[in-house]
Amino acid sequence: MPPDNSGLERFKEIIAQPFLASFIAGGVAGAVSRTIVSPLERLKILFQVQSVGRNEYKMSVPKALAKMWRDEGWRGFMAGNGTNCIRIVPYSAAQFGAYNLYKRFFESEPGGPLGPYQRLLCGGLAGITSVTLTYPLDIVRTRLSIQSASFDSLKKGTGERLPGMWGVMKNMYKNEGGITALYRGILPTVAGVAPYVGLNFMTYEIMRTQFTVEGNKDPSAVGKLAAGAVSGAVAQTCTYPFDVLRRRFQINTMSGMGFQYNGIWHALSSIVKTEGLRGLYKGIVPNLLKVAPSMASSWFSFELTRDFLQGRRKSGFL
Repeated sequence: MPPDNSGLERFKEIIAQPFLASFIAGGVAGAVSRTIVSPLERLKILFQVQSVGRNEYKMSVPKALAKMWRDEGWRGFMAGNGTNCIRIVPYSAAQFGAYNLYKRFFESEPGGPLGPYQRLLCGGLAGITSVTLTYPLDIVRTRLSIQSASFDSLKKGTGERLPGMWGVMKNMYKNEGGITALYRGILPTVAGVAPYVGLNFMTYEIMRTQFTVEGNKDPSAVGKLAAGAVSGAVAQTCTYPFDVLRRRFQINTMSGMGFQYNGIWHALSSIVKTEGLRGLYKGIVPNLLKVAPSMASSWFSFELTRDFLQGRRKSGFL
């Protein structure tokens, strides 16, 4: 008598639903992409939080990476990545899942294609949704990324044990204003994330079409990687100053860092006045170096996982 596979088939049917498949695939894509570029992600943050007079990491990207390795070793490359993955899995899952939900309001038929501006809008709404749900983990990740760096103003006692993710979160909640502290900087974050995610989704579909050989439905693996790299670079360059603002606000009350911004416009004017327009783009070089492999691996992992989960049930892109 053949085994009863009805339970397995029902499970496959459930996870093949567009929303759930996108949700799971998004989580996988986030974890893969962030781990690949963890050293460059951390270096970007260290560059971003340097103000005038703080020059510990005022050097080229290769020299800064070498300094990070000398000072902290492999753990320095991965500092904050555990928290980042804990954050990015639900963040990326929520982003792709929310996009799948929002796009249904604009489809002419289930699974139908969207226009560029519809993708821009749905992506922006998905970005706002995902960042709101996971923001406390993002601000904690920023603190973890810089607390062990060799900034003179952050020198710790020899052998002093640094707090982990939950320790940092507890200290912020207790000493910096409760739940408000865990959402400090969310306004510039949302202002940057909404257009970033929207541009990312819109540009990826355009590039995906450009890299698809005539007569084929989908691009090759190399085409998907290239489309992801281009979409990430375009979106990140257009919205980068918001990312700098986000990091500055996240450490605004952190002892030893010296930032005291009263609001977004005060922060913008202060940065431009003391650091010039270049201050709004601090860290963009390591960021662009990491965004290409990050978004390439993210989109590729997403499509690979989603197609595996949906199998023959797949209908159209995203």
